[in-house]
Amino acid sequence: MSSQASSVGLAQRRRLLGGLLVVPLALVACATPPGSSPSVADVWSGRLALRVDSDPPQSFSAGFDLRGAPEAGELLLNSPLGNTVAQVRWSPAGAVLQQGGQVQHRTSLDELTTELSGTALPVAALFSWLRGENPSASGWTADLSQQRQGRIIARRHSPLPTAELRLLFLP
Repeated sequence: MSSQASSVGLAQRRRLLGGLLVVPLALVACATPPGSSPSVADVWSGRLALRVDSDPPQSFSAGFDLRGAPEAGELLLNSPLGNTVAQVRWSPAGAVLQQGGQVQHRTSLDELTTELSGTALPVAALFSWLRGENPSASGWTADLSQQRQGRIIARRHSPLPTAELRLLFLP
């Protein structure tokens, strides 16, 4: 493979990883604040960081604004200057990732997150984690010990590569 082809492949993987990070972070931020009852459209804001232990390791961080529920919602990923870097929208009709001028449509959020990360992300569990609940999610564990302070750490153990998602949000 030529070095130019290798560089293009690496750039595409980094864009996909950026998209991958947007989805889980946005989804995690959709939980309802502690002490409040769930609403039809929850709204969360904060910062997220995703690290994937691939070869080479990849990482991403961004601000996020999340609104919605596991069934339908929107996630905006923002640069440190507040510019929108990516937008993810999902509903029962499908999922859309928009990054700059590029738009990707998929039949479901699971399909989109699997394509971007190599595994479906546990959307329903993420919303529960934000509420301080700890349901099981295949291949994932969550540390909710600081959830009331607006911090969650979730780790994917399987399938490989392992990954760690850190969220700081306004509880």
